[in-house]
Amino acid sequence: MTFSPAKPKVKICGITSIEDGQAAVAAGADAIGLVFYPPSSRYVTPSLAAEIIASLGPFVTTVGLFVNEDAAAVKQTIALSGLHLLQFHGDESPQYCQQFDRPYIKALRMSPDLDPLQAVANFPGACGYLFDAWQPDKFGGTGKTFDWQRIVGLASHNLILAGGLNPDNVEAAIQAVHPYAVDVSGGVEFKPGKKDHRALKAFINRAKHGKSL
Repeated sequence: MTFSPAKPKVKICGITSIEDGQAAVAAGADAIGLVFYPPSSRYVTPSLAAEIIASLGPFVTTVGLFVNEDAAAVKQTIALSGLHLLQFHGDESPQYCQQFDRPYIKALRMSPDLDPLQAVANFPGACGYLFDAWQPDKFGGTGKTFDWQRIVGLASHNLILAGGLNPDNVEAAIQAVHPYAVDVSGGVEFKPGKKDHRALKAFINRAKHGKSL
C-alpha cells in the first residue's frame, strides 16, 4: 500500500534569508530548500544556512540542494548547517548519493530522451524523486514547465513536481499529476533569491486548499 496525501506537501526552494524562511513557514510550507550551488543566484553559505535553519520550527524539513559537488564539501555543509534532507540536482550516481548518512531526493530533469520509469529505477535508495524542467545549460531554476503527462501514472507517494510552477498554474499541475509534493522557487519571487511573501501565501493556499488568500 502506498501513501499520497490528499493535500500535497509544499517545498519553497531557494531561501536566502531568515525573513524569507520564516515567511514560508508562516504561510504553511512543509519544507524549505537551501541552494549550495555557487553559480546560482540563490546560493547560500553553510554558515548562513545554519542561521536560517536555527530560526525555523523543529517540524520544518530543511533540504540542501547540491549539483555535482565534491563529497567532502557536502559532508562539511551537513555538519555546519544541520540539514535534514539532501537533494542532488546534477549527474550524481546512486553510490555517490547514498554516502552521506542522510535521506536524499534525486532530481530528474525531463530531457526529451529521459525515460521517467527507468530514471526512478536507477536510484532505488532515494526517498523521493523531483521532476524538473530541462535545459541543456541549467541545473534547475529554468522557470519553465514540462509536459506533465510524461509522468502521469508514476507512483505518487514519493513524486515531487517542480519546474515553472507558480500560484496561477499549481492547481492544474496537482490535478494532472497528483504528486506527493510541489516545489517552487522562482514562481514566488520578485527577483532571484528574494521571495514575494504575498505570492508565497497564494501558492501554498492554492496548492493545499485550491484557493488564495
